[in-house]
Amino acid sequence: MTQKLDTIGAWLLGILWFLPLAYTLWAAFHPAAYSTHFDLTAPLTLENFAAAWNAAPFARYFLNTFILVTMVLAAQLILSTLAAYAFARFEFRGRDFVFMLVLLQLMIMPDVLIVENYRLMSWLGVRDTIFAVGLPYFASAFGIFLLRQTFKTVPRELEEAARVEGANRWQILMKVYVPLARPIYVAYGLVSVSYHWNNFLWPLIITNSVESRPLTVGLQVFASTDQGIDWSIITAATLLSAAPLLVAFLLFQRQFVQSFMRAGIR
Repeated sequence: MTQKLDTIGAWLLGILWFLPLAYTLWAAFHPAAYSTHFDLTAPLTLENFAAAWNAAPFARYFLNTFILVTMVLAAQLILSTLAAYAFARFEFRGRDFVFMLVLLQLMIMPDVLIVENYRLMSWLGVRDTIFAVGLPYFASAFGIFLLRQTFKTVPRELEEAARVEGANRWQILMKVYVPLARPIYVAYGLVSVSYHWNNFLWPLIITNSVESRPLTVGLQVFASTDQGIDWSIITAATLLSAAPLLVAFLLFQRQFVQSFMRAGIR
């Protein structure tokens, strides 16, 4: 009985998730006259995508977003790996207290720090840059916690064997710990890329020009016209923005699921 209820609940949640996507697909591939009502005889069209692409500098927005997510992910992986290894294997005074401070960051919503982050970016003189959009997220408490828990499961015998072979700490980290945590890196990378690809509020506040705006902020141009809202063009622009993530998931869904399963097991 419990299993049946779980299945029904999963189907209901799946339907609720799919309905907005179904409407987005319908409105994007049909003329504006059919964007608010369903008609099987409605003609298909790609003009909405062409109109959306020409209405905003999407090429620049895509480039900015790609640079942003790549920069943030690279910084997070490097800093999280080094910090997690230190917390997992080094003995130093105040280690547990410092790690507790890291965990406290998980309880703080990023939006709470917007004012202070804005002041810091102004003081550094980097407002309205892609670097300013990503800088507050370079250090990830979640990444440190996830990798620290993973590194602690690695048998110390492997590290001792590598040390006997003449490996230093850097080589031990890169050739023993990092390869064993590869599924965790993949799972965390997916979370990080998805979050920063879709992040809106902070990029909206810190950027003012096309040269530094990511896709999510660029989409607001379609909702600020004097001619009213054209849902066909808005949904087409939304699909253009989400297409890279959707394609990546469809191509690598097996690896995605396996990575999250292994991350959960650890």
